[in-house]
Amino acid sequence: MADIAPLTPLRYDVSRLSSSIANVVAPPYDVISPEQRAALAQRDPHNVVRLILPEGEADAKYAHAAELLRAWRDEKILVRDEVPGFYRYDQSFVAPGTSQKQHRRGFLGLVRLVPFSDRIVLPHERTLSGPKEDRLKLFRATRTNLSPGFMLYRDPRGELSSALESGKELFRFETPDGVEHALTKVEDREALFTIVRKIAQSSLLIADGHHRYETALHYATETGASRTSENGWHMVFLANGDDPNLVVFPTHRHVHSLASFDFSELLRNAADTFDVSLLSSASPATASSGTEARTITESLADAGKRAPSVAVASAQGEAAILSLRADVDLARHPTLGKLPEVLRRTDVALLHMGILEHVLGITREAQAAKTNLWYPQDASAALGDLRQKGKGQALFLMNATPVEVVRRVAEAGEVMPQKSTFFYPKVLTGLTIHTLEPDRTVQTLA
Repeated sequence: MADIAPLTPLRYDVSRLSSSIANVVAPPYDVISPEQRAALAQRDPHNVVRLILPEGEADAKYAHAAELLRAWRDEKILVRDEVPGFYRYDQSFVAPGTSQKQHRRGFLGLVRLVPFSDRIVLPHERTLSGPKEDRLKLFRATRTNLSPGFMLYRDPRGELSSALESGKELFRFETPDGVEHALTKVEDREALFTIVRKIAQSSLLIADGHHRYETALHYATETGASRTSENGWHMVFLANGDDPNLVVFPTHRHVHSLASFDFSELLRNAADTFDVSLLSSASPATASSGTEARTITESLADAGKRAPSVAVASAQGEAAILSLRADVDLARHPTLGKLPEVLRRTDVALLHMGILEHVLGITREAQAAKTNLWYPQDASAALGDLRQKGKGQALFLMNATPVEVVRRVAEAGEVMPQKSTFFYPKVLTGLTIHTLEPDRTVQTLA
């Protein structure tokens, strides 16, 4: 099944930094706003955001990233960790909306790139062409895999726990969002072999980083990667997908720029497929978006226990819960009937095919191009944008998609719409960096 190998990565030499390791790491490139990018770059002149979101016009920015990377290696800011190992990565956090501290453990390593058709690495979301083209240009310029993907393996009995316990902690720090991060290098040979053998029994579900994996696969093919050359392997964070404490948040849908939109008409047309439950209206001028978002999401969570459901809010203060009707024959539905059966009762697929496409006329092509959609994570902020700032026309709020549903869809060979899951917390970029030098060999243990 899955073929993994230890890393011999580039890592920051903390002794050469002008500040701490906490000031040179960054979240994944695709969740960083322009304002966050500027703030990260100001923390330290060697913050990795300068590589993953380089400055410059058009394609010149990719060459700039390559120049910076070369300079940092020449200055020994980034140095090769030549002894292979897996890097245990622990994150302790209090998830937004909760009060209890939680913990997620996994490890950074390499996964051999294989096509999805092999059914070893399983995607669960559709991808967009723009991000893949952007990352491919960065791969070509830097010949480096800067940001890890995030994959889930199967280990219901926690058999890898003891093998991951060994090693020496390299550093521990806290990021401004309150998440505590710790990196430990595992290099004991018996532990490494145990990890490789256990993962070989499992398929790998992509939790985050679909675009990065597809880009790496394209780059490997383009550069003629061999089975053992660096460019044939992808750096990922691997965690136990059977961990019941994995935190997954929803990504919401903010509809904008439709030629015409009427909230009442939306509800009337949706009633053919969904039971419509109106919620108390709020004054857009005076209502607290935080309080109202909690009210809506709590009602949505309750509805989701009974049937697949989404919530929708208008700019005028209206809100409703849309729950799949029990008497609807999905196989005969004009758009939902096109869905594979495994997807017909997933909230996100029902929204995209049953409402965005069927009711609002946002085609699958327009959805992929994000012509009429934004994808916010923060329900309160998005509701405030809609209600107080007049941004967009409607906001669809979602329940999180459970991991077991994600895996069921992926194992059936199907994919959900883009932005179907948001695993929390994000895996930081900058802890380890994997080069893609075709003349360097990955030290496999299989």
